[in-house]
Amino acid sequence: MAQFTLPANSKITDGETHNAADGAARKKTFKIYRWNPEDEANPRLDSFTIDLDKCGPMVLDALLYIKNNIDSGLTLRRSCREGICGSCAMNIDGTNTLACTKAIDDCSGDIKVTPLPHMPVVKDLVPDLNHVYAQYTSIEPWLKADSPAPGRERLQSPEDANILNGDDGRGPAGCILCFCCSTSCPSYWWNGDRFMGPAILLQAYRWIADTRDEATGERLDQLEDPFKLYRCHTIMNCTNTCPKGLNPAKAIAEIKKLMVLRR
Repeated sequence: MAQFTLPANSKITDGETHNAADGAARKKTFKIYRWNPEDEANPRLDSFTIDLDKCGPMVLDALLYIKNNIDSGLTLRRSCREGICGSCAMNIDGTNTLACTKAIDDCSGDIKVTPLPHMPVVKDLVPDLNHVYAQYTSIEPWLKADSPAPGRERLQSPEDANILNGDDGRGPAGCILCFCCSTSCPSYWWNGDRFMGPAILLQAYRWIADTRDEATGERLDQLEDPFKLYRCHTIMNCTNTCPKGLNPAKAIAEIKKLMVLRR
């Protein structure tokens, strides 16, 4: 029988325990992934029990309370706190989502918080996004048009704008590049070096569907590859986990339809 071993320093161990909720009427324990590249130690899960009456209602509020009052070394990304910037994307209670929009009360029992899965970790809850940003750059995510620029902005009809925005505000233009979808996709885990992943393909479709853009053929040519587009197997994890309620799987299907129609 074949036996496999994990790479060095990859097994998660039990970490430190911090109780900052003595006598609290409402308390919650957060088990948070910790790893420092400057140490040679394995990653660990530190436990922090806090008084919920001393922080806000969202998981991000709890993380910032822990960082500010218990362990200043805890490292995470955050910015807008409004579900707009995508900076605080992480895996919470087994689901990729935004810490700033995930309510603590939506989680039962202890809350496990880890970085976005299947990405290199910079430190603690911060994933290395250099590769996925390079993929984003490769699709040239800006308006491309050869026709003379008008004297004002390039206008769209409400119907054309609705293709991007969606009837419910959940069209492809609503993507905030949090990468919750790509990091939940098994096809991206297996082929992330060549498969563009749902986040990038959703962004590609956003420009393909834009009626002001005049490079549709060029954009489709860029995706005409056995791996860039066609490694999507419609697993639907991307759509299920999107914290903005978008549908990357549908956008990928629309690109595939356009590929067929132009042949």
